[in-house]
Amino acid sequence: MAEVIAFEPGGYRYIKAVFQYSGGVAAAPGFAIERVIMARPLPLDEGFAAAEAYIRGRGRPMTSFCACELRSPAPFSESGFREFNRRYIGALERWGIYRDDANPVARTNVCPAFEPPSAPSLAAFCYTVPASGATRPSFIIAGSAEAPEGRASYREAIVRFGDTSPAGLRDKLLFVLAEMEARLKALGFSWRDALATRAYTVHNIGALAREEIAARGAARHGLTWHFCRPPVIGLDFEMDVCAPSRIEIL
Repeated sequence: MAEVIAFEPGGYRYIKAVFQYSGGVAAAPGFAIERVIMARPLPLDEGFAAAEAYIRGRGRPMTSFCACELRSPAPFSESGFREFNRRYIGALERWGIYRDDANPVARTNVCPAFEPPSAPSLAAFCYTVPASGATRPSFIIAGSAEAPEGRASYREAIVRFGDTSPAGLRDKLLFVLAEMEARLKALGFSWRDALATRAYTVHNIGALAREEIAARGAARHGLTWHFCRPPVIGLDFEMDVCAPSRIEIL
């Protein structure tokens, strides 16, 4: 069972994962998670500055920053991905979120096949706000592709590496669905609690969307298919799931 840790300065709890991101976050009692979508993705430094101005403008500390959605120009090599992640967590360190290789922030980072950004960019972010009275639980499940996290390399762990046949895609998708379900369960949720289920791939998952996603109740509010690639060369399919309490466009 995944380890879930309370991040009290942020008003949320998270699934312990790898140094670059957590497996997902859920609002602590007395708090709710709000999602802010950028009208257009902003280069990372500019995007983080905009997120900081917005969150501080709402009177919230930067430790309330709990999730983000990134868009990158193209999949990284494994070494390039590590280098990018070290740069990315610099902002989280400045905000007092990332400490001692512990990262509570959930993240999805994918690469649009059309109109990609010229540099890694911030597309959306989430933060917590105080919520009085009875509120619907809010959570963000981080993006995951078809490889276990924390291995020496992605290539050695990718499900059906290089196989994008219908059978290969099915195995990839089933692995990711199982990971989504495990993360939901760790935080005390199920597909019934999800408000958005999103898939990221450039491969044809049309039949699988019916047979494997909708049929198991994972698309009660529909399935959003982004024509994007996962962030590391060799990965072919990614998903994330979320249920924010409120959405705003910035």
